[in-house]
Amino acid sequence: MAGTLNKVMLIGHLGDDVKMHYFEEGNSLGRFPLATNETYVNKKTGERITSTEWHNIVVRNKLAEICEKYLSKGDKVYCEGRIKSRQWEQDGVTKYTTEIHVTDMTFLTTKKDLNQPNEEGSQNVPEDNSVLKPSPKKEEDDLPF
Repeated sequence: MAGTLNKVMLIGHLGDDVKMHYFEEGNSLGRFPLATNETYVNKKTGERITSTEWHNIVVRNKLAEICEKYLSKGDKVYCEGRIKSRQWEQDGVTKYTTEIHVTDMTFLTTKKDLNQPNEEGSQNVPEDNSVLKPSPKKEEDDLPF
């Protein structure tokens, strides 16, 4: 393979509100932690175990402003981007971090959406917890062969 690929896709929940940083030239940067969970059953004990992995998410400019406006702690999002590692020196100690620089994002569930009443006066609460449902398969009767 001649090229390389650095691509990350995550679905998880915000661990905190978006923290914004603004720069002189009108650019902005948003940061927030994202939690992804893995659940499995221990074969020996039969115990259900959930492990959480935390990711440092970075969004820029317009996407950062949209995230700040609409997202809050606990919201579920789909993020797509790339892994970036960086280092800096603080008090004579070299520090390292790994971040996910997001280029595309989809809001799956937001508390602001769930708490706002719709036209009929009821709240927009999903009927079940599954957000990503596969579409039902269609039977095609009019096949030409």
